[in-house]
Amino acid sequence: MSSQHFAVIPAAGSGSRFGAPLPKQYLKINGRPLIRYTVEALLADARVTRVVVVLSPEDRDWCADCMPAEGADRVTVVRVGGATRAESVLNGINWLQSQPNVRSEDWVLVHDAARPCLAPSQIDALISSLTHDPVGGLLAIPVADTVKRADTADRVAATVDRRQLWQAQTPQMFRLGLLQKALGAVDPAIATDESAAVEALGHAPQLIPGSLANLKVTFPADLPLAEAIINSNRNNP
Repeated sequence: MSSQHFAVIPAAGSGSRFGAPLPKQYLKINGRPLIRYTVEALLADARVTRVVVVLSPEDRDWCADCMPAEGADRVTVVRVGGATRAESVLNGINWLQSQPNVRSEDWVLVHDAARPCLAPSQIDALISSLTHDPVGGLLAIPVADTVKRADTADRVAATVDRRQLWQAQTPQMFRLGLLQKALGAVDPAIATDESAAVEALGHAPQLIPGSLANLKVTFPADLPLAEAIINSNRNNP
């Protein structure tokens, strides 16, 4: 039996760094909630059997307009979000594991709610590259800029060799059972992404080249840039 591919979107965060009156995943791009584009991006690959959106139990902003126009039958919203990203992802995986015909050997792609510009080619590269990988991996891009390490006074303490440095992106793709074990064993405050949790078990995830266009909306200036990328992709499929 071949492995299935599921996606989990942790969307229980408040987006406090953005400084908006509502979580950034609900800010509008072309008049629609940002998270709708994130869901649609994952549904674009037919190998993704189901997209699980993990919300906070107190979430009041999710609405019908967050759902895609097509493929809504492949989307499930669960209100099991935790205090940290790691807790939300683990709760989403636990929900998946409780469903019929879901196995520990199946794959799960964890993707940021506020990363709406993911291209179909990037999902294809991730899934195709990791199909037979014993661990799994993630999209990432090599660090291009010179990197400085600061001291406590915000003065340069050292210049860091960037030749082996990569900037992690999402999706990050691992076997359900492995990621469930990793997230259950690691300190949620330390596991800022799924790869870190898997690394803590002694594994070495594969780095799959991503794209600068796969940006995460973190600050207000990112929102118009994300909209420009989405509109460009629509005009140049």
